[in-house]
Amino acid sequence: MFTGIIEQLGTVVGWSADRSRLTVRGETVAADARHGDSIAVNGVCLTVVEIDGDRFTADVMQETFDRSSLAVLRPDDPVNLERAATLTTRLGGHLVQGHVDGVATIVARTPGEHWDAVRFTLPAALNRYVVEKGSITVDGVSLTVTAVGPDYFEVGLIPTTLKLTTLGHKEVGDPVNLEVDVIAKHVEKLLEARS
Repeated sequence: MFTGIIEQLGTVVGWSADRSRLTVRGETVAADARHGDSIAVNGVCLTVVEIDGDRFTADVMQETFDRSSLAVLRPDDPVNLERAATLTTRLGGHLVQGHVDGVATIVARTPGEHWDAVRFTLPAALNRYVVEKGSITVDGVSLTVTAVGPDYFEVGLIPTTLKLTTLGHKEVGDPVNLEVDVIAKHVEKLLEARS
């Protein structure tokens, strides 16, 4: 479980020859990492299998490639990193599982004096879980939805988010990982069971 509050911008070191393992440099998250720990990389929960100084390596399976944008990562790409929450962690964002629901694309970006407004595509299968003023996770970042339409949603990015996450550097056309609010999915399932 995560909070969607990014701890640091890390850097992709590279992939194993068969692309089954990803190595990332991130001194903050690697400092106390142990084998088996969970670290979210651009919102994808990965399990640490090796630690080497300021680097950690994690296994990546086909389901991850099918559901997320991790496959497009190349050496030196920046990535959002967050260690799993503990029982004493402040919940500054919202409950995030690190289980990506799909990939969206940035379709518009409007810079402002103090923040940027960003519009993303919204896959049809996820639309029913996204509501104005609700929470959504974009590349691991907990954000508040400012507008939603039939095939898009928008968020506002404050200066801290622009400076400390990859969302400050992403451009129109770039893919991002989405995780919708897990509570909405559970409520839907419970209501279906009652019908």
